[in-house]
Amino acid sequence: MNNIRKAVPKDASRIAEIIITNYRMNFYPFFKNDEFYFDELNVIDMAEDYKEGTDELNNTYVYDDGVVKGIIRIKGNEIEKLYVEPTFQSVGIGAQLLDFAVNEMGADFLWALEYNKRGIAFYRRHGFELTGEKMIEDEWVPLLKM
Repeated sequence: MNNIRKAVPKDASRIAEIIITNYRMNFYPFFKNDEFYFDELNVIDMAEDYKEGTDELNNTYVYDDGVVKGIIRIKGNEIEKLYVEPTFQSVGIGAQLLDFAVNEMGADFLWALEYNKRGIAFYRRHGFELTGEKMIEDEWVPLLKM
């Protein structure tokens, strides 16, 4: 866990880049919303969410081994976001971030995109199970509680 640290303001653009890359790769194929994914969603605007003093920054941790390769945002006992740069996926970074959230921060639930079968399988391999609860975020995004 020595590569996981609290995010700082200088991480904002890298955090935004990782999140946006994952949104485009993992969610765009389901929603096909060009205007949202390639116009509204951009690094400059999202990086603003992670400026000094914001809840987003205060609740975010990064995996940094010299390069920020993954992020996790935890609020209370909820994992709000967990993303790893696609180039570095499948080498244990996500597992380390998840383990940190559960064992160090007391996180015990999250909401996963219903269509994200790969993500749901990842969370299940690490002890999370679907609860049967479902919600619709932003009027069109189906989420499942784990």
